[in-house]
Amino acid sequence: MELFAQRGFRGTTTRELASAVGVSEPVLYQHFATKRELYTAIVDHMVAEASLTFDASMRKVDGEQDDVGLLMALGEVILGWYLDDPAQIRLLMFSGLEGHELAELWHERATTQFKAFVASYMERRIKDGAFRGFDPQTLSFAFVGPIAHYGLVSTVFRCPLPERPRNEIVREFVDLFLNGIRPRAEGDL
Repeated sequence: MELFAQRGFRGTTTRELASAVGVSEPVLYQHFATKRELYTAIVDHMVAEASLTFDASMRKVDGEQDDVGLLMALGEVILGWYLDDPAQIRLLMFSGLEGHELAELWHERATTQFKAFVASYMERRIKDGAFRGFDPQTLSFAFVGPIAHYGLVSTVFRCPLPERPRNEIVREFVDLFLNGIRPRAEGDL
């Protein structure tokens, strides 16, 4: 994963991959017939890990109408994905920039499902009258986008982030999403 994250799919040779795991190229080919198969296995592993993390985070949320709790959990999953293993996002960014079809694999298997979950929640809360009647997909992007960008500048551009607990950072994004930037009434988040 580290090699693909540093050099991209096209920039990484099977010789380098074999060397990185301490085997010869023929031994590598005994396990993966092509570099694409190895890359697909990495993406499959990433999808499985992301799914487990997401499922575990959602089990911690109390009730279906705990907007702050659910959005905090989602925000921490998003930010954690960028900050806890930057090689994954770098690998996927390379794939997308190279126009590699495997970038679509991640998008289909993980990103689309995640965004659908968020949009479904937004739609339910709109119907409950808790959120204004915006398009649920737009609300989904409005929530996910700023947090993802925050993590992205650290991962891709290697900009240092403020030394603050992650949950405080996510809480600010949740507050901005739910309450905007206007002054709050007493008792708001």
